[in-house]
Amino acid sequence: MIIRKTPADIEKMRAAGAVVARCLKELSEFIVPGRTTTKDIDRKAEELIAKYGGVGSFKNYRGYPNTVCVAVNEEVVHGIPSDRVLMPGDIVGLDLGVVLDGWHADAALSLAVGGAASPEAMALLRVTREALYKGIEQARVGNRLSDIGHAIQAHVEKHGYSVVRELVGHGIGRHLHEEPNVPNYGKPGKGIRLEEGMTLAIEPMVNMGGMEVETLSDNWTVVTADRSLSAHFEHTVAITKKGPDILTLLPT
Repeated sequence: MIIRKTPADIEKMRAAGAVVARCLKELSEFIVPGRTTTKDIDRKAEELIAKYGGVGSFKNYRGYPNTVCVAVNEEVVHGIPSDRVLMPGDIVGLDLGVVLDGWHADAALSLAVGGAASPEAMALLRVTREALYKGIEQARVGNRLSDIGHAIQAHVEKHGYSVVRELVGHGIGRHLHEEPNVPNYGKPGKGIRLEEGMTLAIEPMVNMGGMEVETLSDNWTVVTADRSLSAHFEHTVAITKKGPDILTLLPT
């Protein structure tokens, strides 16, 4: 069942989203190439979430052992923090969820460690981020669910990359994952009609090579099957009469 939120509910989710945004910004600034481990990032995430009054949505969710998912290079999503040191030129995805006053928000970003990677990697990051906003633009009252995924897929494939099919975005609210699933691909004009009050986590996962992925022996970390680079961006978005409202932005 899809749960539509009231304006008051959406404001509560925006408060949770502000915590997510602040944490992701500070985590991005926390990384020191050649010194910071992915486990360091996880410890810092716990500290920051507590500082801002929230609780991590991910820790112990379906057995996931950590607060933040950290995906490096060919890792797509759900990377488990470890003693791996991030090196200059790595690309790293940070995926974080927070619950505040009973409401969840979820966002992700990918960045180049040290501020720069190969031109090819930087282009992948740029196109994936652009694809997220192409999808968000379609999160409007009266559109169909597949319009979001179609916009993402079209932009990604125009640049020669591929969209992961096995992992999708999702509804979000009082629960981290709610209906509906939000694929990042598909033909336009299909699926449910989008209505005011729906809240969606839109999250394109884009591979430099093929779309195929596999899960490592830890049963969590998803990697590209061909070990090509992957990038991931995500926002929590409310559908309103005025258009898409991104709830995981830094407060202005």
